[in-house]
Order: sequence, then C-alpha cells, then structure tokens
Amino acid sequence: MLKDKVAALAGGPNYAVLTTPLGDGTANSHMMWVGADADHLLINTEIHRRKFRNMPVGAKVTVVVFENPFAWAEVRGTVVEHVGGTEARAHIDALAQKYTGADYSMEVQSERVIVKIRPDVQFTFPPAS
Repeated sequence: MLKDKVAALAGGPNYAVLTTPLGDGTANSHMMWVGADADHLLINTEIHRRKFRNMPVGAKVTVVVFENPFAWAEVRGTVVEHVGGTEARAHIDALAQKYTGADYSMEVQSERVIVKIRPDVQFTFPPAS
C-alpha cells in the first residue's frame, strides 16, 4: 500500500524521475508523468521504448516524485504487472489531462502500457510524522 504522502504527490500534477536498470548494471533515468492507485505507482509508456524493456515483471525500479526540492517521495519497488489496451490508452489521456488540461495528443508509435510498481520501500521528505 502506498503511504498517504506518496499517493498525494503521485496523484497531483507532480513530475517523477523513473530509474530502471540497464543490462550492464548502470542506471537509466527518465522524467515521467506518474499516477497511483491505492497500492501502486503507475507509469505509462509505450512497449517499443527502452524504459519499458528495462521493466519486465519482477524488475526493481526507483521512482522519485517531487513537488519541489523540499517535498518529495522516493519509492523503491518491484514491477508487478503490465496493463495494455483501452485501459492504458484511457490512463495516458487521464495523465495528459492532469498535466496539460487536454487529452494525450502525441502519436502512439507502438502500444501504450501501464507499468504497475509495488512499493518495497517508501521515503518522504519531509518525513511523515
């Protein structure tokens, strides 16, 4: 389950940095839109992108969601599911509405997919009381 502060930050129009492992053990980071349900952080991407290939089910990833340099949350977690189809398309439109006020307008090159990340460790700053 997500901590309340993590869910609030991910639910707002705050950006996230997603860090995934590359095959040689180095890290690959991307600025992302982020969402959440009660139990997971939700990242929406396309299946042809490197970040998706870095996140098979079982992969360990880190997501830092920030409102500003003095209000942020870090989640170290495990990818537990990929969700595609109409649900993923609706999700990217909802994220675009949250961040831009309009549906997603970029061309989809392959297929949209939601990556569900279960938190293993959660940190917030300032620390939750």
